[in-house]
This record gives sequence, C-alpha cells and structure tokens, in this order.
Amino acid sequence: MITNVFIPVLNNHDVQQLWFQQDGATCHTARATIDLLKDTFGDRLISRFGPVNWPPRSCDLTPLDYFLWGYVKSLVYADKPQTLDHLEDNIRRVIADKCC
Repeated sequence: MITNVFIPVLNNHDVQQLWFQQDGATCHTARATIDLLKDTFGDRLISRFGPVNWPPRSCDLTPLDYFLWGYVKSLVYADKPQTLDHLEDNIRRVIADKCC
C-alpha cells in the first residue's frame, strides 16, 4: 500500500514541509514501513520507533478527530440532505471522492 499508492501520490506534492503522523498500532511500525516513511519524511515522522515518538495514550494527537471527520461532515451536509437515503448517498460519494 505504501509503495504502490501512498508514496506515488505524495510524489505529486511538495512534502518537504509535511509531517506524517500515524497511530501507535504495531502493524504500522514494521521496520520496513518505518524505513520507507523515514526516507520520505525524514525527521518529520511521528510514530512508534520513528524520529518523533508517538506520546502514549495521547488523546490530543488524533488527526482524524481534529481534521478528517469535521471535513467529511462538512462535505456530507453541504447540500442539507433531507432523507436517510440522501445522507447515505452523500457519505458514500464523499468517501469515494476523497478517500479512494
């Protein structure tokens, strides 16, 4: 996933000032994964075993809570869906457009 999708997409952007943060799940911290991320982000990596350690049990460093969900919600409700079907359609559309 990282080498086939993530890194190629990043190559279209200037990542010199970009920080990458992932949660502390052990499945994200394999040596090969961390090495790839370090090659891409250098010291701008927040992760277990990365240059900047993920603070344990840190509830204030959850990017999904502070950016993604609010952003997705604003897109889902932009046209003020009036029915559950319309709401579900908007959710599917936004996720497909922005995440895949």
